[in-house]
Amino acid sequence: MNPNEPIIRKASFSDGPAIFKRIKAHPNELVPRPLSDIMLHIDRFLVAELNGEIVGTASWAVLPELDATKNPSIEIQSVSVRDDLQKAGLGRRLVAAALERVEDFKPDQIIVLTFTPSFFAKLGFVPVAKETLMYKLYKGCMNCAKYDSPLTCPEVAMAYVPPAAAGIRSP
Repeated sequence: MNPNEPIIRKASFSDGPAIFKRIKAHPNELVPRPLSDIMLHIDRFLVAELNGEIVGTASWAVLPELDATKNPSIEIQSVSVRDDLQKAGLGRRLVAAALERVEDFKPDQIIVLTFTPSFFAKLGFVPVAKETLMYKLYKGCMNCAKYDSPLTCPEVAMAYVPPAAAGIRSP
């Protein structure tokens, strides 16, 4: 293993403060998360560690589905990479690791709301109408103080259909 290559691993409780700082380092791109929320959901975080420092994060959340014929969606959240390590594939590795982890749950789709749609498009996400993600909008976006409405927020809603879900849907 290259000692200059960050390792991606599951987060532990001791990573909580570093995850908080990593997310807070990108206030224009990421929704802030209180340390208490990070600690409560530490089992849903992956971290990238380099020489003992947390240099990247990614997490996920389950979004319940009201339609009994569908599986819940999962949202990828809090993808953050230290500025000097961006454009080197670490964000891609973190999201790929998160996708691999959540595909075990067999969601119908995996979503993101992002200011960097070109990044997620390279990973197979496609734009979707925000109106198709109403639970997410009510759960996470209604309390946002940045914009008048979730529908006027410039974040782009995107979805990825895991191969297993795509196989179920195909004729």
